[in-house]
Amino acid sequence: MNPHAAARTSPAALARSVWSNRELIAAMVKREVVGRYRGSVMGLLWSLLTPLLMLVVYTFVFSVVLKARWSGGPAAGDGHGQFAILLFSGLIVHGLFAEVVNRAPTLVIGNANYVKRVVFPLEVLPVITAGAALFHAAVSFLVLLGGVLVATGSIPWTAIFFPLVVAPLLLLTLGVAWFLASLGVYMRDVGQVVGLLTTVLLFLSPVFFPISAVPEAFRPWMHVNPLTFVIEQARAVMVFGQRPDLQGWALYSVGACVFAWIGYAWFQKTRKGFADVL
Repeated sequence: MNPHAAARTSPAALARSVWSNRELIAAMVKREVVGRYRGSVMGLLWSLLTPLLMLVVYTFVFSVVLKARWSGGPAAGDGHGQFAILLFSGLIVHGLFAEVVNRAPTLVIGNANYVKRVVFPLEVLPVITAGAALFHAAVSFLVLLGGVLVATGSIPWTAIFFPLVVAPLLLLTLGVAWFLASLGVYMRDVGQVVGLLTTVLLFLSPVFFPISAVPEAFRPWMHVNPLTFVIEQARAVMVFGQRPDLQGWALYSVGACVFAWIGYAWFQKTRKGFADVL
């Protein structure tokens, strides 16, 4: 690899980079996941216990203490514990997005040695972060399956579509991460702003409420939120037993692919200045 050569920005170059570095990505994802729990007594077991405990807490607080009910939508949201699993499904989607995006501004800064001393494919750093976040989301998904089984007595067959529903969001998230990873090198305040925005996005997404509870005048703005469609579709396939909206999914996927490529192209175009800034 010639460090002075112009970085390629085509979608094909992106696919080649991820594929050719797949072993590196897998090794670093494993290192990141294991490293997070290194030194703890229970190790990787925490990745299962944390979402399990949170689901128990949500069930107790919203179903027992607050006696919350899911206003509008299918009647499946009216049973004991249903609010908790509906909430948890939305939090999984938001958590996947927020974990990657919150870390993105410091990815290059935190790995300055890769920029200055080693010829390293910097473009895979967001992919590695997304891989670690995907691992935790997968564990939470298994906990969600158990919660649905306990709350409803069965798991709808449409749950097999959950990975399909979330896949476009992962591409969109990568696009955002590439953009923020580059921007974070030149503007160190980006990390503070992003942390605030992801928190705001949690409450402006249909995580704690269905989209039908939003006044009609504000619903178009809710649909502009890139998390809204995925959260609603995740609940549809996981809890309500509905098939995904394939037409909406196809349109979302096209937009996510385009955005991922734009973010990647931005990263590749701006990476030649990283060493000078760092």
